[in-house]
Amino acid sequence: MRIGEVARRSGVSARMLRHYDSLGLASPSGRSSAGYREYSADDIAAIFHVESLRALGLSLREVGQALDDPDFRPADLVSDLALRAEARIAREQELLSRLRQVADAGPEDWEQVLGVVALLSGLESADAGSRQRAALTVSGTDLPSDALVAAMLSEEDENVAGALRWAVVRSSDDVVPLLAEALGDSDAHLRRRAVLALVDIDSDASSEALRTVVADPDPTVRSRATQELAVRGDTAVIPLLVDRVIDGVADVDASEALAAAGDQAMVVGRLVSALDSADAGIRRRIAQALGEVGGPDAHATLLRLVDDPDRGTAVTARYLIDSQRE
Repeated sequence: MRIGEVARRSGVSARMLRHYDSLGLASPSGRSSAGYREYSADDIAAIFHVESLRALGLSLREVGQALDDPDFRPADLVSDLALRAEARIAREQELLSRLRQVADAGPEDWEQVLGVVALLSGLESADAGSRQRAALTVSGTDLPSDALVAAMLSEEDENVAGALRWAVVRSSDDVVPLLAEALGDSDAHLRRRAVLALVDIDSDASSEALRTVVADPDPTVRSRATQELAVRGDTAVIPLLVDRVIDGVADVDASEALAAAGDQAMVVGRLVSALDSADAGIRRRIAQALGEVGGPDAHATLLRLVDDPDRGTAVTARYLIDSQRE
């Protein structure tokens, strides 16, 4: 079969067939009676072999190496090609994400496009100082909310994260759904950053999001959420904060949150009810919490604790009473 017919039947151009021939990848091995070179069935099979390898992403040089190597292992080739494809897809996904972020920012001219690109590049810099400078220049309308929240959640440097949190909280878009979604992430550090931002957003939506993590396995996440909800007057978290005082888990912060809780009678009642079965250490912490909460009911209980059999509790109660008089 001569080259023209092979080209028509195979879909490989005559020019490419000649190129394969010059490289020694697939050459016509026969001759017609008139002396023309012809492709045999084996030669045509070699052409399709080359085409198959090219379709997998190999260069012609790599195709030649694969065909010439007697120890060639197809499984190794496929694994290597899969890794290359994954890397290529990751680059394309990164480019697509960047383009969408720029588009979502709604730039109206090239100057704004370049400004958004510069901000995104700055926030992705390996240098913390560069990221912080970029974070400090971000305004609520410079970047789409998803890009801004993503940058904040992934930031490891505390100073940069603080600047980004400031920008997120003041964003013109509703960022609460994005932060609420982050609260379900398996990474506790990411959940902590999301909680810190939600604490700074005073809205019903942020309160609802914070309620979803009052029992979070990470103590920092649940502590910040319950404390903020108490400050916002959510009495449902008072028992959780009292339990924290009893258990000695961030009890000082819990006491401060109880002091800011809306229902002081409920707070004192919960603390007093725990005294009867409490050991000395717990009674001391309860006394400290009562001193923080204040008010006549708390004061009356502290007067009773002045005569507590545990000297540490009695001294703590006396000190707190005297401090309230000053």
